[in-house]
Amino acid sequence: MLFKRHFTLYIMMIPIFIYFLLFAYYPLVRGFLISLQDFRLIGDRPFIGFQNYVTVLQDPQFWLVMKNTVLIGGGILIIGFAFPIIVAIAINELTKQFLKKFTQTIIYLPHLFSWVIVGGIWIFILSPDGGLVNELLKWFQLEPVQFLTQEQYARPVMIFTAIWKEMGYICIIYLAAIVGINPSLYESARIDGANFWHETRYITLPQLIPTMKIVLMLNIMSVLKIFDQIFMMSNPAIAHKVDVIMMYTYEKGILQFQMGVASAAAYLVILATFLLTIVTRILIRYDKED
Repeated sequence: MLFKRHFTLYIMMIPIFIYFLLFAYYPLVRGFLISLQDFRLIGDRPFIGFQNYVTVLQDPQFWLVMKNTVLIGGGILIIGFAFPIIVAIAINELTKQFLKKFTQTIIYLPHLFSWVIVGGIWIFILSPDGGLVNELLKWFQLEPVQFLTQEQYARPVMIFTAIWKEMGYICIIYLAAIVGINPSLYESARIDGANFWHETRYITLPQLIPTMKIVLMLNIMSVLKIFDQIFMMSNPAIAHKVDVIMMYTYEKGILQFQMGVASAAAYLVILATFLLTIVTRILIRYDKED
């Protein structure tokens, strides 16, 4: 009876189901099978069990890129989680609506650009020859800095540019949550003599906790999947400092055509992301109301 009542809705869901079946679940299953094979483009593809996983785990390069992924992804996760909250609260305090909307638009724009554009912008800005940053340093009689070829700047540059690109999007999420806070809470606090810092600490931040949990979960699920940025901004001089797991799978699968090893590495990323998400969900009590 229920099926007949909503028959039209079920029919409308069929294209969506087919889409996910063909472009999500089938590649997922096919990739896992490849990770268990000695994959060749032509000829037999014998199953070799978990040998590809053993190869990956015994590869020193894998652990190097894992370290880079944790350091770069962790920096983006921690700083990129806290900084947008500060910026969102600051923007919310702007009294001029035009200035507030203009600021939101400016900081949101980088999110709309691909890493091809963003990477090109920052490569130009940080260039030692004519780059904006180094031109400013020249005004102060300082020597040009090789930001994109010196190891000590490699990871900080990747962290900073990633945060710069996505900060506006996350700020909009927090601003929407701040707007939804009951104004009477602030009015009552002001009557009791609370200042801006008291309102922020005891009203704004506690009310933002559900939104913080959502943002944190989204960031956690993407922390190990960094690729576009590194692909665009990395170079041989700093590759060993910034190459991440997804670059490892790209090199093994596309450049060296070791598809079995690349698939095994990709599934280790999926497993690590799943475990990290579950642990984070438990620690922040995602399913419980505060």
